[in-house]
Amino acid sequence: MGRAEVPVRGITGMEAVDATYRLLDEPVGERHRIRHRHRHRQPRPRRPRRHRRLGAQLGGTTSRSSRLVAERYDLPTQVANDANMAAQGERTFGGASADTMLIRVGRGVGSGLIVGGHLVHGSGFAAGEIGHVVVGTDGGADCACGKAGCLETWLASPRLEAHLADAADDASRVAVLREAGERLGIALGPVVAALNLGEVILAGPHDLLAGDLLEATAETLRSRTMGELHGDLSLRMTALGRDIVVLGAVVTVLTGQAGIS
Repeated sequence: MGRAEVPVRGITGMEAVDATYRLLDEPVGERHRIRHRHRHRQPRPRRPRRHRRLGAQLGGTTSRSSRLVAERYDLPTQVANDANMAAQGERTFGGASADTMLIRVGRGVGSGLIVGGHLVHGSGFAAGEIGHVVVGTDGGADCACGKAGCLETWLASPRLEAHLADAADDASRVAVLREAGERLGIALGPVVAALNLGEVILAGPHDLLAGDLLEATAETLRSRTMGELHGDLSLRMTALGRDIVVLGAVVTVLTGQAGIS
């Protein structure tokens, strides 16, 4: 077993698909060519198309991406939201509760929602996506989606890193992290209350999210929800590290392609 990765920061649309090709051409392409010489593959029945929007950071639709990758390698292909895969991984391998929201922070902010033990997709396949919800009424920085003051503008790693780099001292750095945590708590409050979630989990850079930011999120949630109903809510960092998305993808493939649950 080996590990391979390609940089994705700053790429969108077909550039993201091309990055997938660079990642898969050698390990998948060569093995498939060898296998293809020895046996004829029967054509697979076509499945109904389900169009899912990619995030504002990547653009396009997952149905198009899936089709392009499947045609290139002539293999069954699933394209999924990374935050949903992280939530699936946390539920299966991280001991998350049956009613959980996982917030994945990276170049953007995404989230996966599990209710009653099942991943929730929603009518537009965007359930739980709070990254482009405007938090507060005091404006904020411009967002990739076209609005201003979205949660992503406060919490995404590049934004946080830039704000921390501009901080004059340790106290200012703490203030930046706490402000981001408070904005996250504002966004989470109504979701936690509406769904009576048992757990909220953060996945992303530990040096940014753990500590002051996580503490401010917990304080804001406590101040904005009813303790008698939501006092037992667990708010924590994932322990699965950088492989959390891959683990969720494994579960999705085993369930969707092999019928294993």
